[in-house]
Amino acid sequence: MGKLTVHALRAVLMVVLVGTVLVQALMTWVLVSGSDPEDGSMPLTALRVIVLLGMGAAQVALVCVWRLVAMVRKGTVFSHAAFRYVDGVIGAIVAAALLWFAVTAVNAPGQREDPGVTVIMAGVGVAILGVALVVLVLRMLLAQAAGMRAELDEVI
Repeated sequence: MGKLTVHALRAVLMVVLVGTVLVQALMTWVLVSGSDPEDGSMPLTALRVIVLLGMGAAQVALVCVWRLVAMVRKGTVFSHAAFRYVDGVIGAIVAAALLWFAVTAVNAPGQREDPGVTVIMAGVGVAILGVALVVLVLRMLLAQAAGMRAELDEVI
């Protein structure tokens, strides 16, 4: 992985991480202070809490990707320590899917006349779980590559 690619990826990760932390801080302040410009209805408050948790899941994934990029630069990505970070990404994606299902459930009562929206939203949740499965398959490939690398090191 080239230096330009690593620096560009780290810049994007940092901007997204700082942005989500700022938005979380502002949303938390609005929720705690009671200065909500909206009507403060329960579904809106629940959606805001879910969004806060979703940004937390995204932040976990960002930090894990940051650490994996560092391991790629050092050439240690095929070590067993990398699995912890890949598992963190998988966990963050599963958490995001569960939070999306929560958004679907909170939104469903307002969609009684058009339940298709709820079905589509549930389908999006299943697609997010599919992404977690893809990353799980990539984790298995990483495990195979790590095993092959260990065997190659023994031969050499």
